[in-house]
Amino acid sequence: MAFATARSLALKGADGHVIDVQVDVSPGVVGTTLVGRVDKSLSEARDRVRMAINNDCGRWPATKRVTILLSPADLPKSGTHYDLAIAIAVLAADKKHDDLTADLLEGWAFVGELSVSGGLRPVPGVLPMVIAAAAHGITRVFVPEPQAAEAGLVPGMTVFGVRSLGQVAAVLRGVEVPEAPPVVASSASPLATWRGEDRLADVDLADLDGLEDVRYAVEVAAAGGHPLMLVGPRGTGKTSIAERIPSVLPDLTVEQALEVSALHSVAGALPEGAGLLRRPPWFAPHHSASAASVLGGGTGRVRPGQVSLAHHGVLFLDEFPHFRSDVIEAMRQPLEAGEVTITRGEESATYPARSLVVLAANPCPCGNFHGLSGGSCECTEVQRQHYRRKLSGPVLDRVDIWMEVRPQGRRAAGPWGPQPESSADVRARVTEARQRQARRYRDRAWLLNSSCPGPALAEQWPLEPDAQRLVDAELAAGSLTRRGLTRVQRLAWTVADCAGVARPGVPEAGVALTLRSHDPCRSLPAGVLAAAAS
Repeated sequence: MAFATARSLALKGADGHVIDVQVDVSPGVVGTTLVGRVDKSLSEARDRVRMAINNDCGRWPATKRVTILLSPADLPKSGTHYDLAIAIAVLAADKKHDDLTADLLEGWAFVGELSVSGGLRPVPGVLPMVIAAAAHGITRVFVPEPQAAEAGLVPGMTVFGVRSLGQVAAVLRGVEVPEAPPVVASSASPLATWRGEDRLADVDLADLDGLEDVRYAVEVAAAGGHPLMLVGPRGTGKTSIAERIPSVLPDLTVEQALEVSALHSVAGALPEGAGLLRRPPWFAPHHSASAASVLGGGTGRVRPGQVSLAHHGVLFLDEFPHFRSDVIEAMRQPLEAGEVTITRGEESATYPARSLVVLAANPCPCGNFHGLSGGSCECTEVQRQHYRRKLSGPVLDRVDIWMEVRPQGRRAAGPWGPQPESSADVRARVTEARQRQARRYRDRAWLLNSSCPGPALAEQWPLEPDAQRLVDAELAAGSLTRRGLTRVQRLAWTVADCAGVARPGVPEAGVALTLRSHDPCRSLPAGVLAAAAS
């Protein structure tokens, strides 16, 4: 029977699915049929594959009926990366190629787009595809040559980086591999050599004068992964503070690096040959960005947005009230669940989005309002209220830490002035606090306090009784919602982890309530800041 099966991969959100590309070549009405819920770009594969076979390694079975089924048939499929699997399955099913039989395709996965000359081209999402292949027991994979290093990041996978369809067929047949032109690089390229994110490599917390309470809030947020809101007049350093938060985060673990690199690969944002992304990512979309850009979506295949690309890193939303209302409201899901679900027509995709979310806002539209005096603000009270109403209560209730950023004077020059801590000093304490959390949650699905479910927190890791009574009193007084109560408990554990305390007591609960408070007159105890600095 003229039948063969080659395997490729499909991505649906963060999940990978093995696709059986089944080809039947038999006598009948001449033609090529491609079925299995394919989109337009995949339907065009019939022409690409036919030309690639004719120009590189044989002849297309032009006098026979060719039926191509991508199974499972109920899963939507899109993209050009199925080309290689289709071409190999056609060659194996055609009896003219006796030395390339269907059994030679067992245990292999094929990923790559074909040109009409038979050459391969890079495709997005190679890393998560190879991860999915390994999870389904596939141990060998063909990918375009420039993406071999990316595919090789998956442990236990044998990767063949190839340039053409002819080279793939030669490897399968066990014959000498022919020469082929190098694979054409991806069409995407930067318009300039300078990239804005590179400047973050040289920033340090030591660059900032004063702001001891804000520094402590940043340390707690980084240690526990808590969402942070910075509110203050323009020019007080909110953006400078946010840009330095990645510098106090520890390197990604191997598992985290694989997750982050896979998401960037799906979005086509992983540079060729870059290897695993070891540092926490940083993303700061402009307030005019669309919901598809921030949260994910787009036409055709659903792609992850910046909230997912910042997974295990920092997502900074400056001028948060100026974002579109649909973006602001949609931030509820990632802030609460650490993931985002995008639905476009019949396609639905869920991507992880457990980043450290940092929001920044001015106190009024002009940004000059300061304290009871109002500063030099020229906005009316109606304008200020309208500006604040852009941020809905349910969204703000999901923010753990609120911090007012006040104008600061310069510290004294020379060795007599207080020297602010460096990012390296704070990063050491953040790393130690995260290690305490990892030991506490070693048998759980979460790693940080901000992800711990409320019921598990209350049952297995309660506060000291006096501390719990203090928090309950705030709930009874209406200062906290039920959601806010859980978030204060999480904060108290992070404060305890930063201080090396075994279980949160009244001091830790008091600090957590202060960090959670929206009251600008409520400040952190001086002893807490001194203990953190020591």
